[in-house]
Amino acid sequence: MKLNDIKDNDGARKGRMRVGRGIGSGKGKTAGRGQKGAKARSGVSINGFEGGQMPLHMRIPKRGFNNIFAKDYAIVNLGAVQKAIDDGKLDAKATLDQATLKAANLLRGGKDGVRLLGKGELTAKVSFSVAGASKGAIEAVEKAGGKVDVIHVVPAAEKAKAKKGTVKAAKAAKKG
Repeated sequence: MKLNDIKDNDGARKGRMRVGRGIGSGKGKTAGRGQKGAKARSGVSINGFEGGQMPLHMRIPKRGFNNIFAKDYAIVNLGAVQKAIDDGKLDAKATLDQATLKAANLLRGGKDGVRLLGKGELTAKVSFSVAGASKGAIEAVEKAGGKVDVIHVVPAAEKAKAKKGTVKAAKAAKKG
């Protein structure tokens, strides 16, 4: 037996149906698309189009809104922090901030900082430096002997905006 002699058993793979190849094939002329209309033509029929009638997704009443000013916090629970400390991914003696928690793969995203939540148990004495914390989380950390320092995190976009403003002010001062 040679590698170039290997092949599938007869009938193991079925070839694709070639449509529009004459009457004798059984799929000639309309090629399985039926008679006329948008679905028989080339190109895709519009999803949700109801022939000019107002489509269902536009008839149904809408609720709520998307708050463009909402803060984007990465959340981390105390139980996950304790597990990371037990596994040796985090040092309990160091102050835990966004960078150290991200390095330990405890959070994703959070351009406005980290919010600490009280789910799970914390036994280690740990100090946190985070953008926000729930009342229960603060109580749990203080009960374990640690402390929570709530800081204001300036997002990267805001930093860039502020830097741009200082550059403009410096140029204006230079001119004047």
